Amino acid sequence: MGIYEPMHQISMWGDFEVTGFQKTSATMMVEVDTKLDNQSEDTSHETQGHVNKFNQEMSKHSDKMLRRLAQNREAARKSRLRKKAHVQQLEASRLKLIQLEQELERARHQGLYVGGGEVDNSHLAYSGSVNSGIAVFEMEYGHWVVEHNRQISDLRTALTSHIVDRDLRILVEGGMNHYFDLFRMKATAAKADVFYLMSGIWKTSAERFFLWIGGFRPSELLKVLVPQLQLLMTEEQLVKIGNLQQSCQQAEDALSQGMEKLRLILAEAVATGQLGEGSYIPQVTKEKLEALERFVNQADHLRQETLQEMFRILTTRQAARGLLALGEYVQRLRDLSSLWSNRHCDPS
Repeated sequence: MGIYEPMHQISMWGDFEVTGFQKTSATMMVEVDTKLDNQSEDTSHETQGHVNKFNQEMSKHSDKMLRRLAQNREAARKSRLRKKAHVQQLEASRLKLIQLEQELERARHQGLYVGGGEVDNSHLAYSGSVNSGIAVFEMEYGHWVVEHNRQISDLRTALTSHIVDRDLRILVEGGMNHYFDLFRMKATAAKADVFYLMSGIWKTSAERFFLWIGGFRPSELLKVLVPQLQLLMTEEQLVKIGNLQQSCQQAEDALSQGMEKLRLILAEAVATGQLGEGSYIPQVTKEKLEALERFVNQADHLRQETLQEMFRILTTRQAARGLLALGEYVQRLRDLSSLWSNRHCDPS
């Protein structure tokens, strides 16, 4: 019994140690497994969050690239269309010039000469049969109107899409230069036939109603623009615009007085003319006609200076709204002319 007792105790102690160890190990394994599970679950959630965030950023980047590509394709498409239209306009201009040269040649062969010099047929200028300078002006002005309408549409789109001022300034400068191109065209046309230019035949009937020395009064255009911009301008800007309007009015009055004196001189010159070769030949000197041409150029110079000063006072965004308001005003006048001329065509 004595020999087996220790062994029995050892066996019992051994069973106790193993059993205790197994219980402790099982508990620790459960705890470790639970921690590992929790860590794995946390890591999984964190990884999934990173993946979702990465996917969102990639999606935004992809959408941005797609929009940019779409914008680039649309800009390229519009550029191709404008280039195609410009080429077509140039081709039409070339054909028109060839036609005018042929008509001039036919007129020479029909004997439109007196004493070796060509008869003045400027009264036929609007038909484009003789005065090629006016015919070219009419054609160029038609293209100018088409381009002007496109620029107004671009400005309207730009202002509603809230583009940055840098890009908006490009449109404003383009619009200003487009008006300056018109003044240069008019100066060339005035040399060809100043009476034609002042008559406003090249404009619609509603525009002609407001005509002043071959164009609009700058002070009247300011009256159109100021109400559209008044709420957007500072007090200092309003004062400067008021001073500009007053100086415009003074310059217009001076030009109008000069024009009235010249009109009386021309009327007297025509009244003292002589009859010759079965037609009326007014004794009007070249200097007086050149003076009339200078008045037209001075009026356009005043219009140009007013535009430049107006947009020096305004910010880029205000200037864009001003050009848009001016363009829409002219478009409404043209629409008014169309409505009035077509009033009898409406069956209602």
